[in-house]
Amino acid sequence: MAALGWLTPRRRSATARSVLAGEASAEAARKSSQEAPQVTPEEPVFPVIGDDKAAAFFDLDNTVMQGAALFHFGRGLYKRKFFETRDLARFAWQQAWFRLAGVEDPEHMQDARDSALSIVKGHRVAELETIGEEIYDEYMADRIWPGTRALAQAHLDAGQKVWLVTAAPVEIAQVIARRLGLTGALGTVAESVDGVYTGKLVGEPLHGPAKAEAVRALAAAEGLDLTRCAAYSDSHNDIPMLSLVGHPYAINPDAKLRRHAREKDWRLRDYRTGRKAAKVGIPAAAGVGAVAGGTAAAIALSRRRR
Repeated sequence: MAALGWLTPRRRSATARSVLAGEASAEAARKSSQEAPQVTPEEPVFPVIGDDKAAAFFDLDNTVMQGAALFHFGRGLYKRKFFETRDLARFAWQQAWFRLAGVEDPEHMQDARDSALSIVKGHRVAELETIGEEIYDEYMADRIWPGTRALAQAHLDAGQKVWLVTAAPVEIAQVIARRLGLTGALGTVAESVDGVYTGKLVGEPLHGPAKAEAVRALAAAEGLDLTRCAAYSDSHNDIPMLSLVGHPYAINPDAKLRRHAREKDWRLRDYRTGRKAAKVGIPAAAGVGAVAGGTAAAIALSRRRR
């Protein structure tokens, strides 16, 4: 305070108070800075715009669409009298067994596939493709999850390709992908000769590990870096596919996938109202037989192009 000796007592007092106030303010600011909680950086913007080594892979049933595409397609086939009464009884038993058992017994699943293939055997591929377009408008268009649709659009807006990956017939998957403006679809492939279904599958349905193999093959063909890609699914059966990519998402997950996603710190999104079970969009009035018959029949509708 010696430097202030030339000031009058009143001015010395005012200046001293100003200095004290300034020092106190600086000290408070310094302490506040040191004690402030660490701010977690915001999650990087995703998807990355312009990343041509990235793409997105979406499961279909209960991920993009409420309910099963095979069921909705089967409703359309039943409406068009693709089934006879005796088919309904057989398919009803097969579907009921599967729902009660909750497992995919290979022998039983083979019986169901054989029954389904027998229904479309001899039908022209072009006929089923046309029906697929009609059925999308009748039963599927209003069942697309807006939230998942927005996720797919974000990838498209970033300049990335977006693919459906589903056990549904490839023709049906391609209709849905086209209507949603997506890049394309991977689906179950069945055989045709001269444009007519033979009643045989090419390999097995695109399910579980087969989806992962399809994604891996497509990524290699497209020159993609899977660590920069995203995958979306509701089912624990798709854990192999989700585990392939750097950005896995659990969408409307079943219990097993939800648990796995939490363990792996995967991102979760649930667009269901009231956390409904995965089997949404199946009206009880349709009847067990029609549901079973339609679901089984639709398995057969993909083919090998020749």
